[in-house]
Amino acid sequence: MVKFRFFNFVNIFLSSVLIAFAWNMFLLPHKILSSGVSGISMMLALITPINTGIINYALNLPLMVLGFYKLGKRFMFYTIFSVTVTSIALLLIPIKPISSDPILSSVFGGVLAGIGTGFIFRASASTGGFDIIIFMLTRKKELPAGTLTFAMNAVVIFVAGFIFNWDSALYTMLSIFVSGKVIDAIHTKHLKLTLMIITNNGENVKQHLISKLVRGITIVDGEGAYTREQRKVLFMIISRYELAEVKRLIKETDPKAFVNVMETVEVMGYFRRDG
Repeated sequence: MVKFRFFNFVNIFLSSVLIAFAWNMFLLPHKILSSGVSGISMMLALITPINTGIINYALNLPLMVLGFYKLGKRFMFYTIFSVTVTSIALLLIPIKPISSDPILSSVFGGVLAGIGTGFIFRASASTGGFDIIIFMLTRKKELPAGTLTFAMNAVVIFVAGFIFNWDSALYTMLSIFVSGKVIDAIHTKHLKLTLMIITNNGENVKQHLISKLVRGITIVDGEGAYTREQRKVLFMIISRYELAEVKRLIKETDPKAFVNVMETVEVMGYFRRDG
């Protein structure tokens, strides 16, 4: 457990620094924005003398406080650590362009930011901002997370076009698109996932998951086709932010459990949420 948490902190630390590097070395010098609250922070930093790191932390602070009480302490503790490291790194890393080509900067800045964000997601955390807002909204109501994300980012891009120029807005769209594709490749693009867990230790796995997560679990009896061995099959629906944590919990209880992770297109009925 200690080793896992240490690895998570190192992962989040390095990934957050990578995100700050992408912003200051590729995006900000060309007035290219990131998505969500990060993009708003970068926009304000470009039109004021205040550093992006300070604005980013200030805008995320009320969201992090709210999320701490609504989304679970472990998830938000890692998220707060990520936002803090990113904000400090933005203060320390100079804003200096590596490339003079805005298209190359959009692509490579998006790739690096996507790599950092993807690995932060895999560590059961987020980069703050719109992720916290969307996660809270989708836990209370069955809202289309993809549409919410697109709408929020569209506002950032639209405002950027008016404040700077439409070339910057288009470069921002390219960077966000590339970053999203990289995140999907490293983590998962689906907000909700269905897990099928086949285990010889069904009761212990169930109790361990229930003690750590506020999620419903359905259990059915299973039988191996060749061995005729009796097993338990557990079904549960989780959010993408919980995937890394759930895999860790299963591995702790039954390292030999077979786990199938499937995309969930839509959920009807009662999807249990905490908070």
